[in-house]
This record gives sequence, C-alpha cells and structure tokens, in this order.
Amino acid sequence: MPRDARPDWDTYFMTLARHVAQRSNCCRRQVGAVIVREKALVSTGYNGTPFGVKNCFEGGCARCNSDAPPGQSYDTCICVHAEENAIALAARHGAVTDGGTLFSTLRPCFGCAKEMVQAGIREAVFEIDMGYPPALEIVYKDLIAQSGLVLRQFRVPK
Repeated sequence: MPRDARPDWDTYFMTLARHVAQRSNCCRRQVGAVIVREKALVSTGYNGTPFGVKNCFEGGCARCNSDAPPGQSYDTCICVHAEENAIALAARHGAVTDGGTLFSTLRPCFGCAKEMVQAGIREAVFEIDMGYPPALEIVYKDLIAQSGLVLRQFRVPK
C-alpha cells in the first residue's frame, strides 16, 4: 500500500465505529462508537437492547417496533446508546477512559454527553449531526462549554 493511501487517525477510528455499528440490533438506526486513548482502542459499543434482553429486531423494544415518530416516545425505549455501551463496557472490563476520545457515527445525545464528561472523555468526534430542538441545543452547548469536552464533526479528508 502506498504510504499516502494510509488513513489518518480520525478516518481509521471512524471507520472502526462504522464497522461496530453493523453489530447494532436496533431496528430503527444503527450507531457505533469507539473509545480511544493514546491512539489505542479502549472500548467499543453499539446501540441496542441490554444484555439478556430480547434483541430489538426480535421485538425486544416496544418503542422501536412501534410507529412512534422520530424524536418521540423515548421514555418507552429500552435500547442502550452506542456511547453508553462503550463507556459501560470499558468500566465492566476495567479499561481507563479518562483522557480518551470517543468516536461515534452519530452526534452524542445530551445524556451520553453527560456520561462522557463523567467518564473523563476529553473529546467526542461524530459523523452525523441530527440536531436537537433549540431549547435542548442551548443546554447541550452549555454543558459542552462548561465541561471542557471538545465536540467536533468528522470531515472526510481531501
């Protein structure tokens, strides 16, 4: 492989996050996340039902198997977000997340952003930004600013 064809680190880790998303059992949207420290993979996570619960695509989540419009009825969704899974699995296996970077195929939600701050994640790199309602966007941006979490959108290198 020619040296100039080698992917940069952001592309490498975002590609891994995309591959992790393929394991998602959510029937609405597949999301993948990876946590990295010092250019080493620490943990991976994808969205779906909790361990021991019937997979989403097998009827495990009533909300995901309903006709609820996007952005509604999340109070009945039992699925765990990709970022949550990556953080929880790192803790479960004793891996350090403090000072890490989380790569996600989707911009982390407000809840996941709070969890990243608590887990010591210093930077979140995301691919797709779905946006949030204006009132939540204000609170979201305030959390990011106060916590010092760096949030940036992945751009494919030219």
